[in-house]
Amino acid sequence: MAKGKALNKADQAFLEHVRRTLLRRGSQGEQVRYLNTRLHALGFLTKAAGDLFDLDTQRAVRSFQASQLDERGLPLAADGLVGPLTAWRLVHIEVPTPQPAEQPIPTRVPSLPAGGSKRGRQALQVAFAERDAGAREIGSNNNGEFVKKYLHPNGKPPLPWCAGFVSWCYSQHPQGCPYNYSLGARDILNQFTRRGWRIDPSKGQLPGPGDIVVWTRDAPGNPHAGHIGMVVELSEGGILYVIEGNKGPFPAPVRVFDYVYSRMNNLLGFGRVPD
Repeated sequence: MAKGKALNKADQAFLEHVRRTLLRRGSQGEQVRYLNTRLHALGFLTKAAGDLFDLDTQRAVRSFQASQLDERGLPLAADGLVGPLTAWRLVHIEVPTPQPAEQPIPTRVPSLPAGGSKRGRQALQVAFAERDAGAREIGSNNNGEFVKKYLHPNGKPPLPWCAGFVSWCYSQHPQGCPYNYSLGARDILNQFTRRGWRIDPSKGQLPGPGDIVVWTRDAPGNPHAGHIGMVVELSEGGILYVIEGNKGPFPAPVRVFDYVYSRMNNLLGFGRVPD
């Protein structure tokens, strides 16, 4: 039999209630308040929604169910109904403790060097603002309100979100996203190729702030998987600084990574949105 955490009175009351009565859209009361508070703490609701099981609660329940297993290790049915199996997981899942953000690269970097395009540099500033706002996964891998925002309107969590993050940053311009909003790193690079926006370092065209960079992701069984970020700087010392999302273990934050440019054997290419 599965063992979970020690339960407090509120946990026990919630489980006992759900054994007798399913919670569903339209339900109200103290146990719905517990549910909303729990979903909020896990990152599936932007705010605790009181004691009403409304449409936002239903969507949050479905997102939770789609990413979780019951006590037998089997996937929960993503039906938006809170019965004993979903309630058990809600009670026993640990609420993540906020992790200190990894240290960004030196503070000189946001003072961007010359290069790139005005449109790309604007998108890069949006990316920095998201980083400073604590953008990361919440609740579980590839999940949470930040991820949901980046995936919209092309998908919903849980899904890989590196390309969605880049697309979202570019889409914040008054003119919208300059390419077809995409959740695929390679698709974005292919779009840049078709539009003549590729940068060819072999011809002396070096990447600048806000340019996209795409490379293969180490994904067993999927050699076509890609990853994408936005260039912050290619330093004189040969270090490529890139701001990215969806890299590293949960709760993967938006942050800046650095790479030895000459050793990026899995690099697929760069692109620049023209002004």
